[in-house]
Parts: sequence; structure tokens; C-alpha cells
Amino acid sequence: MHSALRGVHDTLDSMLALADQIRGSQQITDIVNIGIGGSHLGPEVVVNALEDWIDKDKNLHFVSNVDGHELGHVLRRVKPESTLFLIASKSFTTAETMLNARSARQWFLDHGGSADPQAPCSIDRHFVALTTNTQAAAEFGIQRTLGFWDWVGGRFSLWSAIGLPIAIAIGSAQFRALLSGAHAMDAHFFTAPLENNLPVRLGLLDIWYRNFCQFSSRCIAPYSHGLRRLTAYLQQLEMESNGKRINKNGVRLSVPTAPVIWGEPGTNGQHAFFQMLHQGQDVIPVEFIALRDGGKYLGEHHQSLVVNAIAQAQALMVGRCGEGLEKDCPGNRPSSFLMLERLDPASLGALIALYEHRIFVSGAIWDINSFDQWGVELGKKLAKQLHARQNRNDWAGVDASTQELMKRLMESH
Repeated sequence: MHSALRGVHDTLDSMLALADQIRGSQQITDIVNIGIGGSHLGPEVVVNALEDWIDKDKNLHFVSNVDGHELGHVLRRVKPESTLFLIASKSFTTAETMLNARSARQWFLDHGGSADPQAPCSIDRHFVALTTNTQAAAEFGIQRTLGFWDWVGGRFSLWSAIGLPIAIAIGSAQFRALLSGAHAMDAHFFTAPLENNLPVRLGLLDIWYRNFCQFSSRCIAPYSHGLRRLTAYLQQLEMESNGKRINKNGVRLSVPTAPVIWGEPGTNGQHAFFQMLHQGQDVIPVEFIALRDGGKYLGEHHQSLVVNAIAQAQALMVGRCGEGLEKDCPGNRPSSFLMLERLDPASLGALIALYEHRIFVSGAIWDINSFDQWGVELGKKLAKQLHARQNRNDWAGVDASTQELMKRLMESH
């Protein structure tokens, strides 16, 4: 076995052992995952999708926004002695994550927790770091860490140690099933002929829509409550990966790349924006995702749910005419339909891997680097500079618009 692969399996085994230990603890009832981007959206979308597999005695909370209301609303519902905090940051320096982590740490100490590792309610017992920077984690007071590698991109990281909250939620056996489903899609992508290769066909479809048809957005319509956070996850996965204008050789592209990804779970979306999809001036491809087997709750509801999805796809295709101009729908509006047998760990793993490979295909055709995000880095850099300027009240050389906004902010204090 290659040494890198051996390291991956060793980390996986350690992570799953820790997850099962936490699942077996009667003391820990709440797990708070503090991350941002891929270390938040990936675990969140999986935990939400697989809520029927979650231990009923464990409550999972996800915090990413530096708006204090998000963390504050979680902290008011938990107790230090029964809460485990997971700090997910590869570098352990991510500004938003560390701000939330420090606030959680202070709350923990203010409500009976201790920095003494020997204390029964200590930071060492109630915080785990998912990071490669073990020294910074130790200075924070965390000794239990799980690491991963520089080649693990944040938005592709839910399969790594970043997946610890998933493993805690569903257990090691089901986490391995999630990986198995993803591996099956990997194998399909690597081996299937191009004409039968689903990620390739979808990636080519994306190129066709974006560059030949000039469609600037794509609507994601998951007809599944479990997939209610899928659109948010796909927004990062696709737009952060392929929202680029320069290719890998530093040459400006002559065509647009990633579309705007947006949407809402059905059937709610039907009563929100489907009017525009059917009769609006813009043609927007729609991607329906539905399940043949709806699970254990209210089976008659599921039949209605999926029939609604099929009817919407039909309406986009055939339209309606002859009942008055205001009622006419032009039809011939594109959609695709993914029908999963059921929503379980294996099928979810395959679905997520399908999107990962699809995005890689379109990125390869555009010849862009789908694994960097310099646009994101710019905003972080400027925010850091504005904090420093605010502290010394130095606005020399700053544009008038930004100065005025910062002035308004400072006036409120």
C-alpha cells in the first residue's frame, strides 16, 4: 500500500474510533461543529440528509457565521459538561472559525469549564481540533486532534477528518457506507465509456448550457426534505471551484465558466419561483432530484411529492398554449432528472461524488484550476487590512465608498 494511502486509512480508523467513543458516551449529548466553507457545508449537508440514521440521544449543531447570533443561539441551548466542540480548520488560523472558537472557549470557561486538563470539565475533554496545526491547537488547550493533508481541498473534505461530525452522527459503519457509495461513483467515472459516463455527460451538458446556449444560471430542485441544504453545498462546490476567468496558463478565458447555482427544495419552490421558470423571459435549466423510496414517514406524502416533481419537468418540456396569452407557457425549457432509489449513506455518497467529478470535468474542459479560490482570499485580506486601519484610525489611500461605510460603522459605537 502506498504510504499516503496508508496514512489516509490510519486517519480514517482513528477518526471512526473517536466517533464511536463519543457516540457511546452518555455524558455528551450535544456536538457543536465550528467551521466555515467546506468544513461546515459538507458535514452539514450529510448530517441533514441522513437524520434518520442519527443517534436520537445526540444533537448536532453547525456554526459558521461570525454573526454572534448563530453561535449565541446554540450556546444558550447547551451545557458545558455535556457538550463537545469540534474546531475544524486546517491551519487553525481561519479568521471566522477561530473567532467563533475563541468565543466558544470563553463561554465554556465562564460557565464552569476549566483550562486545567485534569479537571473533569476541561477544554481538553470537551474540545477536539480537526487541523494539521497541532501546535496552535495545543496552545488553545486542545490535545485531541485529527489531521489531514494539504492536498485535501476544503470543499472536497467531508470524506476526511472533517467528516468527524458525520461519523459521530451516523456511526462508523454508516460512514464507511457513505465512502463506499462515493467509491462506486469514483470507479464508474474512471472506467465507464464516455458515452455512458454520468459525470462526463453532465459536465459536457454544463458546457453546452453555459457556452453554447448562454444560460447563466442553473436551478437545483431537490424534492427531498433531507436534501434541503444540498443547494447551498453545491453553490460552494461549483461556483468556488469553477467561477474563474483565467486558465491554468494565466490566459484570460474567452467564454464564461460556472453558472450561478440556486434553488429550493420542492414542493416549496413551486410556490416561490417556478412561475418565472415557466413563463419568465430567461431560460433557466432545472435539475430535479427525487427519491423512488421516500423512507419511513407518511408514505402517501412521498407519492404526491415525486409526482409533483415529474409534473414540473413535464410542464417545462411541453408547456401550454391555447388558453389565452397570459396562461401560455412556451415549453421547450431544459431540465434534467436524477432519481435515486432511496436516500441512504451509500446513495448520498454516490450523489456527492457525482457532483465532484462533474465539476472536475467542466473545469478540465475550460482548462482552469478548480482547486484554488483567490477571489475568496482577496476579501479575507481586505477585511484584515480594514480591521488594522480601524484600530489606528488611518484611512489614507482608502476609496471614498469604503471610508464612508467604515465611518458609519464606527459611529454606531
